[in-house]
Amino acid sequence: MTAVKVAIMIRNSSFWNSLIVKLFLSICLILVPLIVILIINSLYSVDVIRNQVAQSNKKMLNLHKNEIEKQLESIGNYVYQLSNQAELLVLQENENTEYNDYVEAKLRLYRMISNQANFSSPVDSIFIHAPYYDDMIYTQKFGDSYTERFEVSNEVKHLLNQESVPNGKWKLWQGEQQNYLLYIIQNEDVSVGAWIHVDKLITPFKHINYGELGRTILTTLDFQPINHEKFLQAEEVKLKENLQPYLIKGKHDRFIVLSEPSSYADFNIVALIPEQTILQELPFIHRISIYISIGAILFLIFFVVLMRNIILTPVLQIVRAMKRLREGDLKVRLPQAKSSTEFEMINDSFNRMISDIHHLKIDVYEQKINLQKTELKHLQLQINPHFFLNSLNIIYNLATVKDFTLIQQMSQSLSNYFRFMFKSNTYFVSLEDEIEHTVNYLKIQELRFPDAFTYHVDIHLKWYKVKVPPLIIQSLVENTIKYGLNLDDSIKIMIKVWQRSSEDDYIIIQIADTGEGFSDEVLSMLKKDHPYITENGDRVGIWNIKRRLELLYDRNKASIDFENQLGATITIKLPFNSRDLDSGTSL
Repeated sequence: MTAVKVAIMIRNSSFWNSLIVKLFLSICLILVPLIVILIINSLYSVDVIRNQVAQSNKKMLNLHKNEIEKQLESIGNYVYQLSNQAELLVLQENENTEYNDYVEAKLRLYRMISNQANFSSPVDSIFIHAPYYDDMIYTQKFGDSYTERFEVSNEVKHLLNQESVPNGKWKLWQGEQQNYLLYIIQNEDVSVGAWIHVDKLITPFKHINYGELGRTILTTLDFQPINHEKFLQAEEVKLKENLQPYLIKGKHDRFIVLSEPSSYADFNIVALIPEQTILQELPFIHRISIYISIGAILFLIFFVVLMRNIILTPVLQIVRAMKRLREGDLKVRLPQAKSSTEFEMINDSFNRMISDIHHLKIDVYEQKINLQKTELKHLQLQINPHFFLNSLNIIYNLATVKDFTLIQQMSQSLSNYFRFMFKSNTYFVSLEDEIEHTVNYLKIQELRFPDAFTYHVDIHLKWYKVKVPPLIIQSLVENTIKYGLNLDDSIKIMIKVWQRSSEDDYIIIQIADTGEGFSDEVLSMLKKDHPYITENGDRVGIWNIKRRLELLYDRNKASIDFENQLGATITIKLPFNSRDLDSGTSL
């Protein structure tokens, strides 16, 4: 698994484990089921009301349809009786019929159909058509003018002459100006019939309250509208063949569609009931459920915002402060803002705790410094008696051979040596003093071991003011003489100080000799940074130097390395301050 995937998993885990997410999910766990139940209840109520309204209007639609069909049946029976009248024989094609007989028969028939038309309210006209005389007898209860009535009668006459009209059945007829329902019975060449305007046919449905957008529409058997075509186009409503109640969506509202086919004619009666009108009939409690759902959502938002201000914001402040504290920032403090009593107490306790930790850390740091100072002094005291005993041993050996001249030189050199030791009670001395002290030590050793070694110091005068730990070079030179000197062969001791690059902020001090070098065992221990001190206390000087470098310098700022080249080579890297540099020439 890659580091990116692990980071994403941790981030997601911390997100789902956060307090605000848990609080929000807990509230949702309570409110969401309630809201869902209310919504389901509201939808169920709407569906119940819709079905009840559909059933109620279906019954009313069927009732009015039955009334219309009774009237159509009554009119149809009358037309059938009229077609059997004896006067119709006079209107048939017969060359022996006198014109006066025709006129008298025409008048009697007109009075007969006029009386009947007065009792049949939906009928626009009852007519008798005699093709032989090219005559049309009809009642005139329709139209606003004689011209309009004349045009309609001519249109019916043209229909009877041109088309094959079904005999004894009501038929929808779409005229040039109006739409009618037409009923015709043929008796030889005479046609008897009646027509009804479709608007009069649906007059009873106007008493049903379908709302402002509700309509009662007559359609053909394939549900092509006969009236209210402009309304259907404006609302973008398309009717379809479905005898069960169904919902269609209009431009401004949704409609419940109810349809009833006629048993006596080739048309359907379709009712469009706006859903908005139905919902207005919903009980108050169902509308309240919607308001409760909306209120619950608003309450959820308000509650989250309130909890954020009261709980989450103070908690997030504490979390951010804890993160900064984990990163080591002891200056972080929680604001003393007006909040809940518990958070004010937590903030105050947190600030006091951080202040106590800060002071405690300072105390621990000061104690650590004091311990380091004590340890440094102890380490320096380790060096002083060590060399002091060696010096006494040298004087003892010179006194044994009674070389008083060398004893005087040795005493003078020791006097200068111990004068430096006694005044060097600090952690750092100048490199000039350290080199001078080391050279004085070498002179003492030359008196002790004449012709056993030579030495060379290579250092530019500009490095003389650089501060170094005291006795760091002298101790390593002493270690070289102690373990590298061979009385049979003379060795050379070289002390060199330089800077590898002008951009570096440290100097290199190297002490090398031409002796046999370190043994493999000793070199391995030194490179592994293990303390190498024998039971007699030998090589304590190297461990002393390494420990003092660790205490005096920051980590990885100073180092000491051991290797074998011509002989043993020790390289020390020490940081320096450029302000301590001086100018001069090499020794």
